[in-house]
Amino acid sequence: MNYRKILPLCALLLAGCSDSTRPITIAAAGPWTQAGGAITKQGIELAVSEINASGGIHGRRLELITEDDGGNGTKAAAVAQKFVANHDIVGVVGHVNSGAMVAAARVYDGHLAAIATTATSPDLSGISPWIFRVISSDSTNGVVIARFASQMGHKRAAILYENDSYGRGLADAFRRSFAGEVLSMDPITGGTTDIEPYIAYYRTRHPDIVFVAGVDITGIATLREAHRQHLDVDFIGGDGWARIIADTTAAEGAYVGTPFTAQDPRPEVQRFVAAFEARYRIVPDLNAALGYDATNLLARAIGEAGDDRVAVRRYLASLTEKTAYAGVTGSIHFLPTGDPARPAFHITRVHNGAFLLTGGAGR
Repeated sequence: MNYRKILPLCALLLAGCSDSTRPITIAAAGPWTQAGGAITKQGIELAVSEINASGGIHGRRLELITEDDGGNGTKAAAVAQKFVANHDIVGVVGHVNSGAMVAAARVYDGHLAAIATTATSPDLSGISPWIFRVISSDSTNGVVIARFASQMGHKRAAILYENDSYGRGLADAFRRSFAGEVLSMDPITGGTTDIEPYIAYYRTRHPDIVFVAGVDITGIATLREAHRQHLDVDFIGGDGWARIIADTTAAEGAYVGTPFTAQDPRPEVQRFVAAFEARYRIVPDLNAALGYDATNLLARAIGEAGDDRVAVRRYLASLTEKTAYAGVTGSIHFLPTGDPARPAFHITRVHNGAFLLTGGAGR
């Protein structure tokens, strides 16, 4: 017997067995200690858990590596470099914040596909052929919100916006698309809770709708102050208001633009909501849903294209309406810019601590 021929053959067979059973590694990055980041991570982990429970990807376990970028651009770029250098990592879910994603995108370019979750800045559109996102741009979302406000018959709007890339982009898109008169457009610092002067001013100008382009901290502060001063007008915010129902009294009746609501009756949404509540004992919000969808989409890309970085990026870019991924936030495929081709962006209204669909929606 020629053992010299048999031994190399055995080595090849063992290598093949090892390769077919070793895990497939993906990474995720976000501000995990912040509320929106924490629930995004839960959505990602739920998806990974379900994939592995159903047999993984072609029998191979999906392994998740996570890094906290603090929502900071400098730290996000360093995290991205770490992911790129780890050749076991096939793709990335995240980053979560726009500033972090913009900074990280330049590192991923040419090396690693990344699917952003809630990064909405228009600056991301076309930034790199390796960057995708499952949420629509502020330039699109602001238009949807403005058109909804106009369709409601509102003629006089006041705009209050956080003076950062998110607030400015959303406010500007609303201003350009609102069919009525914009009475004022006031910038505030993110995290501001002293809204008294603005509400007092609105009482003298009599808007019939106030659009707040910011996150839930300023949203809740604005709604509380409006209640205190008895300013009886409609208030509307964007996806940054995902957690305003923390104050059910102040939030009651407010309108919110969002790509997801747990009250969506579609069966796939209700299955996700039930699984999330069973695991974490809380109701999932848009952050959780987008993290869940981005993870499942990346897993599908790996399953179809293999664990090769270039092939995964090529697969994501090749998705069409016919081959789109059916997620809990809607059907997902991409424009050449990496933006979702048919983004779901619904207008909801807060009632009894829940976001109820109003029937108004974007493409």
